[in-house]
Amino acid sequence: MQRILLIFISAFINLTSVKAQNKDSISIKRIFNETLENGRAYQWLYDLTENVGPRLAGSKEAGTAVEWAKQKMIEAGADSVYLEEVMVPHWVRGAKEKGVIVEASGNKQEVQILALGNSISTPKEGLTANIIEVTNFDELEKFGKAMVEGKIVFFNHPFDEKFINTFEAYGEAVKYRWQAPSEAAKYGAVGSICRSMTNALDDFPHTGAMRYIDSIPKIPCVAISTIGANLLSKILKTNKETKFFMQTHCEMKDSVLSYNVIGELRGTEKPKEYVVVGGHLDSWDNCKGAHDDGAGIVQSIEIIRTLKAINMRPKRTIRIVAFMNEENGLRGGQKYAANMNEKKEVHIAAIESDAGAFLPLGFGLNMPEAKKEKVRKWAPLFLDYGLYNFSGEGDGADISAMEKYNVPLMGLHVNSQRYFDYHHAASDTWDKVNKRELLLGSASMGAMAFLLAEYGL
Repeated sequence: MQRILLIFISAFINLTSVKAQNKDSISIKRIFNETLENGRAYQWLYDLTENVGPRLAGSKEAGTAVEWAKQKMIEAGADSVYLEEVMVPHWVRGAKEKGVIVEASGNKQEVQILALGNSISTPKEGLTANIIEVTNFDELEKFGKAMVEGKIVFFNHPFDEKFINTFEAYGEAVKYRWQAPSEAAKYGAVGSICRSMTNALDDFPHTGAMRYIDSIPKIPCVAISTIGANLLSKILKTNKETKFFMQTHCEMKDSVLSYNVIGELRGTEKPKEYVVVGGHLDSWDNCKGAHDDGAGIVQSIEIIRTLKAINMRPKRTIRIVAFMNEENGLRGGQKYAANMNEKKEVHIAAIESDAGAFLPLGFGLNMPEAKKEKVRKWAPLFLDYGLYNFSGEGDGADISAMEKYNVPLMGLHVNSQRYFDYHHAASDTWDKVNKRELLLGSASMGAMAFLLAEYGL
């Protein structure tokens, strides 16, 4: 009798589980169908990139982007939309930069450069000096002050192409953008050049943030295109006396008031528990920021439109956040996390899309193992839509500040092979985004956000 009872209970549990899976499968299919058939994200991305354009934090265009995001959340059908104040840095590039290779023979070749974000400018008349080429910090140390003082250090460190995940290659190389100016200045360098952070061989310099160490003199720093980097390296191999002329006009001004933009789809049973989905609204000033991160913004707003259109309201509130100032400060994400903690808000999880609008493959999971296992139980629901990877770590820069408050974090994983072709470059435009892949990413996040809001973690 006891054995029969156990069999009955087991069968009942399995049946209940199957019914729940079937119900969830239907819900997810509805989300994907609506997003793929009627999604507005692609049109919104065109509007953001072409009509608002580049939108570096602190700029007038960033202010326009804030109003744009607010209106799009209202248009999508959010139950409430509001702004969250955040003070952001205000770095200004100024006039177009100029870079020239000056050979000992007197021959001059202009190359494409961009000032790195947060850099100081060169003297008004520009800066000309001999060059020391290194591939890493160890080589720089070996040269020492005797060889480096008074020169421009050229950090020619290419991506390691053996990394299949290009974000790993970026992570390994980006220190030569972030740290290089102060590392070079330690040995008396007067300027710094870094090879653009990209797999691509092109003539688009890729900018990005750098930082100064307060105890070390500040020197101007630029990124050079990969074509320019290869040319400079080739010339230096035949003539060590080659000089480089660089002229930049950038300036860091006082911080200014900006905003995170927040829209909510209110939960039916536990409206004070939140699932956050978002990306960053700002872009670099030299590019329209289609993949980085206009895509993440429109994908997130699309979730509200989709769920409203099919009348699906989960038990908990889905909160869409367009974070400000990811590119050169992360102040939007930090402010959101601090306010969340101060208000003692209950956050079930946070998801970010900031890896480009490429084919979605799964989700990175940054959370305790028990919660990972719960998420992975939902993995079969996503297989029909091409998502299979729930094994890796990863989340997003904007939501990372929530980690110290024990919020489970997730990042949309996409096929990363082409992302760094466009990252922080003028080539990051709307026409480089595939509509189908953009919408698949939105539907994937929408489905995951729905499950999290419905069942919790």
